[in-house]
Amino acid sequence: MAMAGGEPTLMPVSAMCTPAFVARVVRSRWFVVFASMVVMAASGSTYIFALYSKELRSTLGYNQQTLNTLSFFKDLGTNVGVVSGLVQQVAPTWAVLLIGAAMNLAGYLMVYLALDRRTAAPPVWLMCVYICVGANALTFSNTGALVSCVKNFPESRGIVIGLLKGFVGLSGAIYTQLYLAIYGDDAKSLVLLIAWLPAAVYIFFVHTIRVLPYRRRGDGEELDSKPFFCFLYISIALAAYLLVMIVVQKQVRGFSHAAYVVGAAALLLILFLPLAVVVKEERKNASHLERALQQPPSIAVEHPTPTKEADGEPATSCVGRMFRPPELGEDYSIMQALVSVEMAVLFVVSVFGIGGTLTAIDNMAQIGQSLGYPAKSINTFVSLISIWNYAGRVGAGYLSEMLLARYRFPRPLALTAVLLASCVGHLLIAFGVPGSLYAASVIIGFCFGAQWPLLFAIISEVFGLKYYSTLFNFGSAASPIGAYVLNVRVAGRMYDAEAARQHGGVAVAGDKICKGVMCFKRSFLIITGVTFAGALVSLLLVWRTRSFYKGDIYARFKVAPATAATSAAAAAEASSPEVEEKKGTEKNKKDGVHEHVSN
Repeated sequence: MAMAGGEPTLMPVSAMCTPAFVARVVRSRWFVVFASMVVMAASGSTYIFALYSKELRSTLGYNQQTLNTLSFFKDLGTNVGVVSGLVQQVAPTWAVLLIGAAMNLAGYLMVYLALDRRTAAPPVWLMCVYICVGANALTFSNTGALVSCVKNFPESRGIVIGLLKGFVGLSGAIYTQLYLAIYGDDAKSLVLLIAWLPAAVYIFFVHTIRVLPYRRRGDGEELDSKPFFCFLYISIALAAYLLVMIVVQKQVRGFSHAAYVVGAAALLLILFLPLAVVVKEERKNASHLERALQQPPSIAVEHPTPTKEADGEPATSCVGRMFRPPELGEDYSIMQALVSVEMAVLFVVSVFGIGGTLTAIDNMAQIGQSLGYPAKSINTFVSLISIWNYAGRVGAGYLSEMLLARYRFPRPLALTAVLLASCVGHLLIAFGVPGSLYAASVIIGFCFGAQWPLLFAIISEVFGLKYYSTLFNFGSAASPIGAYVLNVRVAGRMYDAEAARQHGGVAVAGDKICKGVMCFKRSFLIITGVTFAGALVSLLLVWRTRSFYKGDIYARFKVAPATAATSAAAAAEASSPEVEEKKGTEKNKKDGVHEHVSN
């Protein structure tokens, strides 16, 4: 049918049922986004630690400090993804995903066997290894999916990061619905689910997630962001559906297993709905290509700009280059980024900001229990954190991108605002105002989610994309340090000390719990203080990048006006998945040679 405004006739539906069109869809850059969204939705099992931590306490006899130690190793595995980043630099994406699948299955399967008493109760250090290995698998899936999408859509990186990390935020609620439908209300089976399901998803999409060459657009050409907003609306619908299901299941007594199955089926339908957007986009691109091939292309010649070494500047040593970084936004080497002031500030922000919110999330069940909230409310807090975690991730990604494009609003300043907002949530927990834990869970979940896309987008913008897979993992590796100090050394010890005082000075073990505001008051006052200090430190990054964010940070991804006279035929042909795949192979070979020589 003909479209308004001179648009080409779309291909008939019969042509969409051919193997050639299906192959085109699967090899397209938009399918990479869809596959990455599903992978990320399966990659947030670490955020539901609170749902099975009680099972660890009762079955294995752990006290609160031991649980916090396990939580620290879970956070350590989740956030220390330097190895996955280095693997991504030298290996294809499919290898990264396969390694993640194997580690996830091995780690969490051993935790399940210990909980189900099919193996002897492991010592605490070995259980820490199991959880760390299983959680570290998520860094491989995140690296493979996130880096591929950011490099495929560099001018929409804030949106891409927010969208993908948003699905990670929803994954806790998704897992809850799936395990209730498959296994019923059994925390041990939840651990079994997070052992096999992520591995199966990674293997299913292993050959579809990859980096494709990016076609630079001219100055007058608008960026096509409509599919991303379609993805956003679908993800909002998914979050709203999960929210409704959580409320209904908590309010309706005797919610049957059949109802859980029907709800999970509807959930999967919404989760795979973005595939329709991908098919629509590829149908439109195929129609554009068919029309463009009927027109002769024009050719523009772009003369390369001479480099500094070509102008006769002497080459410096490796150490000299490390302390002479390029301009902000250019491709930093790994060492240039690691010794920079900007990375040091991001490291401090990650320790203080993300470490504090991680402590609140991991202890939410114990906080609710100590303040006297009923079990239903505590489960609601844990589930709703996933929803607000999603809202923070998606909201920060889309809003920061919009503010940056329209008003040149710097992303580091948005990060400062999020840190200040999280202080409010910590104070609500510290003072234990009746009913305030509902608001605190919303604030903590939103702020925790918002920090990740802002942090990852800032790293990609300031240090470039060449070594992004390694650098963004370095940026997130600092948060376990804050989680260990604030969660284990501060919150865990103070909780156990107060519980011991309430039990007459007897050491706390097993199911002995602490009651009252004092259980977490002092620890969260300390967390509030260090988070506020992190917000002050982040202002240094705002100051150092103020000139950078006032300019066009995506200028390098646009064609210069003098060379932008490329025809529609060349543009359409370049967007063909077959051509993209061929160019990507050639480009990867050239990049590999270049990196080998430069190193």
